[in-house]
Amino acid sequence: MITSYNDLIQASRQQEEPQRLLFVFCRAELPDEASAEEKAAFERGEGGALTPVICVDKAPEEAPDFRSLVEESRETGQAWDMVFVAAMSGRGGVPPSSDDVQQPLTMMVESIRLGHVGNYLPLNSEGAAIDLG
Repeated sequence: MITSYNDLIQASRQQEEPQRLLFVFCRAELPDEASAEEKAAFERGEGGALTPVICVDKAPEEAPDFRSLVEESRETGQAWDMVFVAAMSGRGGVPPSSDDVQQPLTMMVESIRLGHVGNYLPLNSEGAAIDLG
């Protein structure tokens, strides 16, 4: 069971085919039309809408630890609250290229915008898996 970014990296290295990791960094925001109850829940750290602000793909060896990934994301100037991660397998020992992942990454961003996040691993800003249930 994957409970952290380190677990994810270890699991990706154990796969038969080389992996490419897809990352969508999101900011939690309160919609303009939020009710008083929704605003109160948001203030407690609950609810809100997830807005994708950064998306990137990397080979596991390009982001071996969460700290380096966070530092790189901070260089963009975009604040974020959580990151969703997915993995894409290569074929015949060849990892997927950045070109190969563009459509899946775009679909991942759109899926998150629509609130369909069940297929992705959500991590907090410390690299720990979080339960969105």
